[in-house]
Amino acid sequence: MTKVVKCPDVYIPDGIQISLFLAGGITNCPDWQEYATEFLQGPERLTIVNPRRDNFDVTDPSMSAQQIEWEHNHLSRVRAILFWFPSDTLCPITLYELGRAGADWTKKLFVGTDSKYQRRFDVVHQLSLVRPDVFVYDSLDATLVSALSWVSHEK
Repeated sequence: MTKVVKCPDVYIPDGIQISLFLAGGITNCPDWQEYATEFLQGPERLTIVNPRRDNFDVTDPSMSAQQIEWEHNHLSRVRAILFWFPSDTLCPITLYELGRAGADWTKKLFVGTDSKYQRRFDVVHQLSLVRPDVFVYDSLDATLVSALSWVSHEK
């Protein structure tokens, strides 16, 4: 059974599990992470690292700082990152995280944007310059299928 580690719980790599971080819109976005988690269920060796908290107090600045630190730390711990850019928001933090991850060739990346995402061209073009090995999908399902295929072939 696929394991899920959800913020604020801590994921510690064990060298056996294949870990995948769900990076992408949270604020003002539908809970696409829940859909992705259900979609990716099955592979026993997969650990999904989900940054979306069940309870988040947007009026508490310390909670925002804790969230950013948790994401920063966990993006460094996983083997792969799935980025999803929904059309609901620009996802400025996710854009930063993609820039950081794009420079790290040790990470497997899966990237998708809604076809109506305002900065889709920028994501596609920037990645073509920095990580030409990464294809940018135009649907969440296609991005998830690509990640699931990788998991099933990963050793």
